[in-house]
Amino acid sequence: MKSKSPIIATWSSIVLNVLLFILKFWAGVVSNSVALLADAWHTLSDSFSSLAVLIGLKYSHQPADKNHPFGHGRAELIASLVVGVLLAVVGFNFLVESITKFRDREIVEFGSLAIWATAISIVVKEVMARYSIHIGKKNRYNSLVADGWHHRSDSITSVIILIGIFFGSKIWWIDSFLGLIVTAMIFYTTYGIMKDTISVLLGEAIDKEMVNSITACETEVGESISLNPHHFKIHTYGQHTELTFHITLPGHFSLEKAHDIASKYERIVETKLDVCVTIHVDAEE
Repeated sequence: MKSKSPIIATWSSIVLNVLLFILKFWAGVVSNSVALLADAWHTLSDSFSSLAVLIGLKYSHQPADKNHPFGHGRAELIASLVVGVLLAVVGFNFLVESITKFRDREIVEFGSLAIWATAISIVVKEVMARYSIHIGKKNRYNSLVADGWHHRSDSITSVIILIGIFFGSKIWWIDSFLGLIVTAMIFYTTYGIMKDTISVLLGEAIDKEMVNSITACETEVGESISLNPHHFKIHTYGQHTELTFHITLPGHFSLEKAHDIASKYERIVETKLDVCVTIHVDAEE
């Protein structure tokens, strides 16, 4: 593992989320608020999802073996899917509960405990979000970035709940309405996580910026002819990336010379882009 920061960030997330869950659940029970209880379970789901991320991070760094020649990096993506599924389940449960409470016209009286619990949650969750997203992007962990946005969604919903608390005494349906907003935020976060993760698992096309970087490396090979890099294919396995593409060389070049040029180009691109490169040589007609 390149850094211990992702593990530290994940363990911090688990511990802080459990503590926040206890605080918000207590406030929700005292207030009999579906919105606060939904927010509390949303926070606890962060702990479960962070645990899934932790397992994914540890498993993804197992070395390649006979059955998995490209390593276990996609275990981290599977962990992201687990995060999404957990969020979807939580969201559905509170959708039903919010509708039920609205139907029964239940009135909620928010107290100072609810205000303090929500305010503390906003600050802590935003700090956790920034830290997780920063570490995830720095170390290229999609699941950690997803977990960070999970924290941010919790912080945003807590802001909405805090605003609603101040109108709770004037509007009888505010708690049910806030519960629906929390549910909508949960479903929106779920969609983003699932969409990004499934896209990587299905396989994405190489981006234009990387193509430009590969083409720019051509000048460092030292040949006076155009190598015409083309037919790019890229496969991502967590932190390990396999890149293949073709180059074109004159047909009269010897096999040894063509191999030397391709090998040199591979080394240059691997050094510049931190990927594993395989180049196929086409003979120029």
